Amino acid sequence: MITTVTLNASIDKAYEMKGSIQNGTVMRVSVCRNTAGGKGLNVARIIKLCGREVVATGLAGGFNGAYLEELLRQDGIQNQFAHIKGETRSCINILDEVYGSTEYLEPGCEVSAEECADFLEQVFPKVIADSEVVTISGSVPKGIETDIYKKMVHIVKEEGKQVILDTSGALLKHGMEAAPTMVKPNQEELETIFNSKIKDIDDVVGFAKQIYEMGIPYVVVSLGKDGALMVYRDGVFQAVPPVMEVVNTVGCGDSMVGAFAVALECKFPAETAIKYAVAVATANALSPKTGDFDPNTSQELLEQIELRKL
Repeated sequence: MITTVTLNASIDKAYEMKGSIQNGTVMRVSVCRNTAGGKGLNVARIIKLCGREVVATGLAGGFNGAYLEELLRQDGIQNQFAHIKGETRSCINILDEVYGSTEYLEPGCEVSAEECADFLEQVFPKVIADSEVVTISGSVPKGIETDIYKKMVHIVKEEGKQVILDTSGALLKHGMEAAPTMVKPNQEELETIFNSKIKDIDDVVGFAKQIYEMGIPYVVVSLGKDGALMVYRDGVFQAVPPVMEVVNTVGCGDSMVGAFAVALECKFPAETAIKYAVAVATANALSPKTGDFDPNTSQELLEQIELRKL
């Protein structure tokens, strides 16, 4: 079993528009799709597609929160959310033929200290009890302190389980202090952590090694079309996918996290784990849907991933 955590979940609304948007007038939406959104929920869908059992947890509130849980049930995703008084946010993605994708992301309602404590002390430990791996992804709502993920990593480790952290900014900095099993920063997040501009792959390796030396067993840096780099006890490796015509890059990072969680649960060797994660992320890039891939495609890609020792 794998648990995914999404503290700042949302109802994601995708609006498809016919023709270009005209500001200051009434525009009619051609197609509207609603999904249970948030990075951790994308991870949950990937894990399910990989054929593993998953349960999603986090915070949900109001009518939107109930709708979010119903959407997850429709997707076949088990979920156990803590219920808060505020309303779960909505995020809108406008897909326009001329401008492409434009997103409007609500910040989320404010969560009280009591609600946060209830999740940490009552809900979270119970949900992860039967899981071997826990993933923690994304942002947090207003009212939650930036050391929340550090606390959660400690809880998971005290239970003898593995934990993946995928976030940014202060949440990532504090979270790394608890030494999760794996972190997955991208190059921009590395620049923020070390307050330095990355010039080449050597800089990426150097920063990733510094994170590894904090006691984090696996440091995976996503490199876009160039795959991903992994630092672990046996060295530095880069998994490079074949050149493909990409359809949709949204959710590729979440796909990598989900696949790596599966690899940890299945006890894959580290080199196999990074190749598997990149294969699934690449398969996601070939799908028009976010957090979706063809398992047959990922299996074919797995044989084509080049693993380089740096």
